[in-house]
Amino acid sequence: MPEEESKNAMKKRLKAEAAAKKKSEKDAAKAAKAASEPAKEKKFVAGADDDVDPTQYYANRARKIEGMLAEKDPARNPYPHKFHVSHRLPDFEAEFGPLATDGERLEANVSVAGRITSVRGQGKLYFYDIKGEGSEVQVMSDLASYGSEEGFNAVHRTLKRGDIVGVTGAPGKSKNGQLSVFPTAMRLLAPCLHMLPQAKGQARESLFDQETRYRNRHLDLICNHDSWKTFATRAKVISYVRRYLDSRHFLEVETPALCLLPGGATAKPFKTFHNDLSQEMFMRIAPELNLKKLVIGGIDRVYELGRNYRNEGIDLTHNPEFTTCEFYMAYADYNDLMKMTEEMLSGMVMQICGSYVIKFSPKPGAPEVEVDFTPPFKRISMISGLEERMGIKLPKMDDPAAASKLKAILDARSLECAPPHSTMRLLDTLVGEYLEDGVVNPTFICDHPQIMSPLAKYHRDDPLLTERFELFVAGRELCNSYTELNNPMVQRKLFMDQAAQNEDGDDEAMVMDDSFVVALEHGLPPTAGWGLGIDRLAMFLSNKNNIKEVLCFPAMKPNAEELALIAANKPKEDAEEATKKKFPTTGTTVNFDGDDIATEPGMKALNNKLADKLFLNGAPSAADVKLFAELEKLPRAAVDYFSNVKAYFGTVAQFGAGVRAGW
Repeated sequence: MPEEESKNAMKKRLKAEAAAKKKSEKDAAKAAKAASEPAKEKKFVAGADDDVDPTQYYANRARKIEGMLAEKDPARNPYPHKFHVSHRLPDFEAEFGPLATDGERLEANVSVAGRITSVRGQGKLYFYDIKGEGSEVQVMSDLASYGSEEGFNAVHRTLKRGDIVGVTGAPGKSKNGQLSVFPTAMRLLAPCLHMLPQAKGQARESLFDQETRYRNRHLDLICNHDSWKTFATRAKVISYVRRYLDSRHFLEVETPALCLLPGGATAKPFKTFHNDLSQEMFMRIAPELNLKKLVIGGIDRVYELGRNYRNEGIDLTHNPEFTTCEFYMAYADYNDLMKMTEEMLSGMVMQICGSYVIKFSPKPGAPEVEVDFTPPFKRISMISGLEERMGIKLPKMDDPAAASKLKAILDARSLECAPPHSTMRLLDTLVGEYLEDGVVNPTFICDHPQIMSPLAKYHRDDPLLTERFELFVAGRELCNSYTELNNPMVQRKLFMDQAAQNEDGDDEAMVMDDSFVVALEHGLPPTAGWGLGIDRLAMFLSNKNNIKEVLCFPAMKPNAEELALIAANKPKEDAEEATKKKFPTTGTTVNFDGDDIATEPGMKALNNKLADKLFLNGAPSAADVKLFAELEKLPRAAVDYFSNVKAYFGTVAQFGAGVRAGW
């Protein structure tokens, strides 16, 4: 039996029930009143929705723009075809900044355009900051100056941070002295549908994550003012180099980026395949050989500014594709080019930076150092400089045991050198450790051993050395130059030595380019050549220690989103045809060394014999002449069927018939 409720408890219960009933009746009456009256419009505040969820922001913004498009009103089209601009923002600043006084509006009518970086205000007064081409100008819009109240309210309820806007009005300054435009009309030219990162406090930058910045350079440029300055500095470097060379009667040319042979430098190339020619090809690692052919042809002063491609690692100073300037000057030597280098770079630094002395941070987080480009630059002879720094005598470069002796020196000093341990690579490791890393101010490291410089001319005072220099600044190579080797017999021998290193596993060694040697046989005048890394110079002049900062679109390892995009858009391969691929029927018999290489078993046997071989007997011989002649009788598809045979055929084909006849 339930316990009987006390009088006191009953009073409390009845009182609570009455209060709940009264509250319910009050809420119902309030809801009925609200339903019968129109809702009051929320007071509009510019930029007030920047704190909503980014996904919701995009949805709201897209819906707004779709509504404007649906109106089909040309005056409200958010994507107009044109807007007349009377002044670029930098020109507006330059022209009107000195003229206006605080609080003054000038009697002039201007039209400017830019991206909105900040929005503030409400009611009858709105402020915007718009930026473009490295400049930023305030827009101060008041109802009294605007064309109409309806237009005033409509445009300010439409514009958001990130939008591209056109502004027509009078130039002047606000009461606090800020250069401004006082608009009579404003027009949305292109909306930004995405919520942009917001700068904090007085900061001008709002995007700091490097991965996001490098992968989305458009966003980096929108959010970070300094990024534009970096690329402007890079453009000034290129412009200065062109003016310097053009004024000295150099002719600018373009040479192929897609090559049959990857010559001109010691580096691993990118490979590709030309379908129509059925030919393996390479992205160029340097334009050197083609430019020297032009000098042979009579263009005494020639240069090229362009991209090179090297299949190497990505780090703070290396990108697989990069920009260089190379020039070649007939009747000059490396001493002339050292003077030109000093003149060009010191003049450039002074013009762009306003001083010979610049500040540069060599590594992320490292303190800045002062780099002085005042000419003349210091010069160090490589071998004597190494011996002085290390306090030892190095082996002679013509010593057959030079490589083993250098390896012992590295081992004793706990220095690592990636294999193969050739004399060139071992010596380069020592130079990097004891000469390059200690350089701060521009310094020429000169007179490299011949073994490190297969395209440079031997030194007139020591035939084991070359007339070559590299310019280093703050431990980084900036320029490479030498008196050019123009003796075709010596050049052929050096190419063959490099080919032997390639056979030993050095995939950065140069290949034999017989066409260049034949060109040399027509006579290259005494010539000096020079190469400059544009990206690295831009790094110095903009104080950036990561090459990705000065490349608009640097090479990046694909992330998950990019991999998915690649997979979705990859051209479909004909898998069925690939599985049907068969050794072609040749309809002939071609015997070589006991095998019929016109058949798949015979060609497979030859492929095995050629494993890890550049030539049949290690060096060019009559056997290679015979085999090459037999392979030429076969369809190219048969020669290319096995990889070793294909590579062998391509190597021997580099040599002209006249050269092969002498094997």
